[in-house]
Amino acid sequence: MITLYGMGSPNVVKVYIALEELGLAYTVAPVDVFTGKQFDAAFLRLNPNAKVPVIVDSDGPGGKPYTCFESGAILLYLAEKTGKLLPTETAAKYDAIQWLMTQMSTVGPMFGQMVHFIRFAPAGNDYAKSRYITQALRVTEVVDRRLADNAYLAGSEYGVADIATHPWLRNLPMFMGPDAMAKFPNVARWVAAIDARPAVQAALAKVAEVRTVTTQFDKAEAEAMDKMFGRGAYAAG
Repeated sequence: MITLYGMGSPNVVKVYIALEELGLAYTVAPVDVFTGKQFDAAFLRLNPNAKVPVIVDSDGPGGKPYTCFESGAILLYLAEKTGKLLPTETAAKYDAIQWLMTQMSTVGPMFGQMVHFIRFAPAGNDYAKSRYITQALRVTEVVDRRLADNAYLAGSEYGVADIATHPWLRNLPMFMGPDAMAKFPNVARWVAAIDARPAVQAALAKVAEVRTVTTQFDKAEAEAMDKMFGRGAYAAG
């Protein structure tokens, strides 16, 4: 049995999707990040970096429990555990891994910072907003060009790179307005195809459930938000 620690953010959604696609038995331990539960001592023993998602696999390597954090590492772990969602042939495998790393190094950070400066930062951050909107659009264009000639990010087969990137890019209309997806027709086709997968629909339904039992950002207390973002009394600089 796998225990998934998380809430409803895109980086957690990708693990829900992988677990559903792989048919692995799992249970969810909600982590209420907007009340600071990721800083509790018990959670820090799972991930000293105080981030979700985390999984604990009771049947890990050698039959021993294993804890894995960082969403990209979790996807690779689950793929190798099951022998699915990641090619075994070297070139195809690294095609998948390099697009997974593109999500981890660029899509997630650029979209994450864009959302932060639009939604959470005080007024007077026009440069930061412009920078991260520009970078988010730039990497979406890169993905759109890749998908012009490929059904999926790694090529013809659906896998970990798609699972990692889909939860971010499916939210383009929410991040950038209702017409945003029209600018990226290949991304739009790809998102629709993945949204239609039964495992993805099951995962998104479970994400909706966890959001009902965890605090959403608009209900969070100011001090908890300051601690989460390292600002105010928690700022180092």
